[in-house]
Amino acid sequence: MRGFCPTNLKKLFLEENVGGFDLLFRTVYGILATLALATGLVKKSPWKWIVAGIAFTGLYSSILRHCTPYAILGISTAEKKKAPLQETCISEQYVKKC
Repeated sequence: MRGFCPTNLKKLFLEENVGGFDLLFRTVYGILATLALATGLVKKSPWKWIVAGIAFTGLYSSILRHCTPYAILGISTAEKKKAPLQETCISEQYVKKC
C-alpha cells in the first residue's frame, strides 16, 4: 500500500510493517522509558507525560508489529512472508509447486 486510501483501512491499521532492527529498537526504548518512569528518574510532570508517551508508543508498536505512519508512507521493515506452497493433483500424485 502506498499512501492513504480510506478503502484500505484494514491494511492501514492491521498489517505488520515493523521488524528486524526497528522492532528491537522500539522494544528497547519502550522498556527503558518504562523503567525511567517506574524508578522515578523523571521528576517533572510535563516530562513524565512525554516519557509515558514514548514508552507507550514503543511498546504498543513492538507488540503489534505495526506503525501507522509507516503504513501511510508505504514503509515496511518487516520480512516479506513467503507464499504458501500450492499442491496440485495430477493423476492422484501430488506435486508441489514453488
